[in-house]
Amino acid sequence: MTEHRIGTREEHEAAREELLKEEKEITRRSDEVARKRRELPWVRIEKEYTFDTVDGQKTLAELFDGRSQLMVYHFMFGPDWNAGCPVCSSGGDTYNGSVAHLNARDVTFTCVSRAPLEKLQAYRERMGWTFPWASSYGTDFNRDFKVLYTEEELRPFLEGDIPPTVTQNAAMCGTDDLGYVSEGPGLSVFALEDGDVYQTYSTYRRGLEVMMGFYPLLDRVPKGRDEGDATRPHWIRRHDEYAGAGARA
Repeated sequence: MTEHRIGTREEHEAAREELLKEEKEITRRSDEVARKRRELPWVRIEKEYTFDTVDGQKTLAELFDGRSQLMVYHFMFGPDWNAGCPVCSSGGDTYNGSVAHLNARDVTFTCVSRAPLEKLQAYRERMGWTFPWASSYGTDFNRDFKVLYTEEELRPFLEGDIPPTVTQNAAMCGTDDLGYVSEGPGLSVFALEDGDVYQTYSTYRRGLEVMMGFYPLLDRVPKGRDEGDATRPHWIRRHDEYAGAGARA
């Protein structure tokens, strides 16, 4: 028998009405934060970056593809890895379907990784994605936008107790702990105005949960995210690696 509190329909509805007040307050606060996010000062991009794409080499300005706004997801995929980060990959399943809607609102979306373009294209085909993906291999782009770290910077972390999730994900990518944490995820947003590119926003860590649409859904089921036990292996897998994924496909 369940150990959760059981109540009547009337008790549930009364508690739900109280909770709804808090949910509405979060929505209003989120709208206010979004307004402040849009009011952040822009930073002109002075450095020239060149990316490898399926349409040849492109500059950062050319990645806008004729639109005035650009969202870049820094997808963790190191040059020597044999597969992309499984957590980043879980996000790919969410935003892949958003690209057409973003395009309709004058926003170009692309992923950027340091792995060579051939690896990115092969992995994208495996995952069944269609979003644009550019390689920043050999450039300073990842370093400049705070998604590439040196061994010296990582030494305090590497000399501590490394979470099992790191080792697990590193193995799933075909690299070691250092190789995995050297790369980082992030979201960078740019504007193109009068021929100049500006950085308008960036976010990292839990700010990236917006890229993983399944998390808000899990927040609404009885067990929630069920991630409290740090000793357990992390549950996220690439969508073709879950038990029974092949049979469902």
